[in-house]
Amino acid sequence: MNILLLNGPNLNLLGTRQTDVYGGTTLDEIEQNAIEHAKALGFELTCLQSNHEGVLIDAIHDARTHAKGIILNAGAFTHTSVALMDAISSVKLPVVEVHLSNIHAREAFRHKSFIAPVALGQIAGFGPNSYILAIDALTSHLKAPDR
Repeated sequence: MNILLLNGPNLNLLGTRQTDVYGGTTLDEIEQNAIEHAKALGFELTCLQSNHEGVLIDAIHDARTHAKGIILNAGAFTHTSVALMDAISSVKLPVVEVHLSNIHAREAFRHKSFIAPVALGQIAGFGPNSYILAIDALTSHLKAPDR
């Protein structure tokens, strides 16, 4: 089974961008660890990062044909994008929202997520391990006997 891992704007700068908030791990390192972790659980993980909202929406739409679920770190789009929320609602795939930092302990504008209401769940604040926790949550959901 395939899972899609989507990362939004500015996450390509991980490892050099605001390391006091996001840490020193690069996106490539996060993706490689996630791919290995998913593989150990019997899943194939496909990764995509884009700074463009439309590219992320297209990837969510395309996931209908090749993925069983999505892990999404929408970055700043989390707090602004009704379009991403609508795309998720449209494809009817389970989505786990993920964030490196605890968005609820940061600026007030980051407390609102347009993704959370249409997501299976949200994992935030565990740094790069947030992605591993998201994989565990999504694969557990996908493997549930009632699925």
